[in-house]
Amino acid sequence: MLRILIATLVISSAARAGTPLIEKEDIFPLDAQHNHASSILRLPNGELFACWYRGSGERTADDVVIMGARKPKGAKTWSAPFVLADQPGFPDTNPTLFLDGRQRLWLIWQTIIANQWESAITNYRISSDYRKPGVPRWERADVLLVKPAKLAERAKEFAAKYDTGQRPDYFKRLLERANDKYFSRMGWMTRAHPLQLPSGRILMPLYSDGYSFSLVGISDDNGLTWHGSEPITGGGNIQPSFALRKDGTLVAYMRDNGPPPKRVHVSYSKDNGETWTPAEDTAIPNSGTGLEVLRLQDGRWLMINNDTESGRHSLALTISDDEGKTWKWRRHVELDSRKERPGSFHYPSIVQAPDGTIHASYSVFLNHVPEGQPRKTIRHAHFSLAWVEAGDPQ
Repeated sequence: MLRILIATLVISSAARAGTPLIEKEDIFPLDAQHNHASSILRLPNGELFACWYRGSGERTADDVVIMGARKPKGAKTWSAPFVLADQPGFPDTNPTLFLDGRQRLWLIWQTIIANQWESAITNYRISSDYRKPGVPRWERADVLLVKPAKLAERAKEFAAKYDTGQRPDYFKRLLERANDKYFSRMGWMTRAHPLQLPSGRILMPLYSDGYSFSLVGISDDNGLTWHGSEPITGGGNIQPSFALRKDGTLVAYMRDNGPPPKRVHVSYSKDNGETWTPAEDTAIPNSGTGLEVLRLQDGRWLMINNDTESGRHSLALTISDDEGKTWKWRRHVELDSRKERPGSFHYPSIVQAPDGTIHASYSVFLNHVPEGQPRKTIRHAHFSLAWVEAGDPQ
């Protein structure tokens, strides 16, 4: 009887994954405060866990806190949001969630010390007891401090290659700060999910708005200690998301924070994240917004990204079956075609469930709603890969 039940469940899951389906709901009703930058996980018991930041602004608003919500397995709605973390009197921003190889739940976020992104400090908390409603019972809390390896040297190389004399103040400031211990060690922030390699090494994706470079925080002892990689230098490459190729090459896809043309940036590492090639443009449009890439159970890659060079009204899913060389399937999870004040759907997070389906969360700003009225939320979308493969309706 048990074997029949298990077989039935397996068949049901496979059928579900192979059927075009999508379900969407807002995690909480439209809110007047700023709700942004979510991260989503599926816990081992099937529950969904999401976090984001909420307050009267971003880095300049000292009332910003990290919020959380849960959706138990089989539930139709999310729990009421609760405060997940808060450093009183300071903005708390850009949270991300991570489930490591020990099945421990991590919350990683930034506290902004002096109301500038460059003053960010990265915090993290770890829990093995997170199955009860509300805030997990944290067993460890710490600050993630890293020294970027060879930052001054790589910044000098970058300046020598790209300084044409048209932006002397930028390059002068870049080189000064790269040689300053305080500025080189502060302001490294998270956005996308961390990645744990088969060896157990944890790669924490970091970036700096001060340099517009990316970095990797690396731990080989399950988060007890950390060291910094060499920076990923380039023309505004930030908020990296990692995928691992079969040959061991790490690929980092990054938001374009630089001048036009706006494209997703890419960089490669052959030494488990220690050093990286200079970032270069891909052919994938990006409007200066966050993205995430995920290696799927079947070996293909899934990317979620604002696929335009301007605006956040178009949020696309693309699938690659050749480890990022080409992206053959595309479908929009959100697309607002109105010409005036279209909605914004951005800063996405994705995770795959055991049945092969995908859960995503992302910020929703309904810009046509009058200022002062509730217009912001975090949305959850649950869809199958078959739905993506079917493409946009004609």
